[in-house]
Amino acid sequence: MKKQLSMDFNTRQYMQSGDFELFYYNDTALKSVDAHEHDYYEFYFFLEGDVTYHIGDKSYQLEYGDCLLIPPDTPHYPQFHSYDKPYRRFVFWLNQDYHKKLRQTNEDLTYCFDYTQSHQAYRFHTDTITTQEIQGKLTDLMEELAGGRSFHRLVSELMAVSFLVYINRLLYDSLHQKSAVYENVLYLNICDYINRHLEEDLSLDSLSSFFYVSKYHISHIFKDNMGIPLHQYILKKRLHASKNAILSDQPISHVYLQYGFKDYTSFFRAFKKEYGVSPKEYREQHRLPEQQDYTI
Repeated sequence: MKKQLSMDFNTRQYMQSGDFELFYYNDTALKSVDAHEHDYYEFYFFLEGDVTYHIGDKSYQLEYGDCLLIPPDTPHYPQFHSYDKPYRRFVFWLNQDYHKKLRQTNEDLTYCFDYTQSHQAYRFHTDTITTQEIQGKLTDLMEELAGGRSFHRLVSELMAVSFLVYINRLLYDSLHQKSAVYENVLYLNICDYINRHLEEDLSLDSLSSFFYVSKYHISHIFKDNMGIPLHQYILKKRLHASKNAILSDQPISHVYLQYGFKDYTSFFRAFKKEYGVSPKEYREQHRLPEQQDYTI
């Protein structure tokens, strides 16, 4: 850790400005910290010390590489057992407005904090290599924040979001260390369910409820196996079924409703993008000689 990045412990428990703040502390004389809470999210990354950390009604004897995720309005404080070692940690603050903005952009961006808030499980541990990688990422972000290079604020924000995605993945993987056989069976069952229910609600919420698996897990297991997002797969399956229905001379006005499209305009655009022609043109091009003309 570069010496100039270390700072004296800041007793301030409010954010001054901006969407996020990052601190690195290396304390040798800090004897106690009172229980406190604040109105922003906190990611706490432990490096060294003899500390039990209390969050809400949970207590954690901290080890090198522990990550703590502390939601707003949750009391927390460290309890020191000895002062032989320096108390070293990173603290990353994220305000609620920025959290909301990220979540509206993509729910995956706030997965770690959302999971912690709903399950009240505030700690996860990382191995030595991962700990060193987290420390490197946070050091790089601090250097960017402290520097005066052009576009440094934009670069800092991109680095902060990238770091959150990295932490989200670490937490997710730690919670879903299941066998490859289980993952493959789940993936195949989801595909089978989709193919048999194309006319029904196939939103992530509905699939998550049916399979008793998180939306995040379904999205990732599907992307890992298929290579495309779940919604694109569903769209392609619905378009393929619609195409076959059109070729069997079912009225187009019935087909798009039957296969889950909310209106003809969205169906028309998706069909033309997929097959290069409109639904009616497709039927005309592939009609058999004995088939009669049908209109929408």
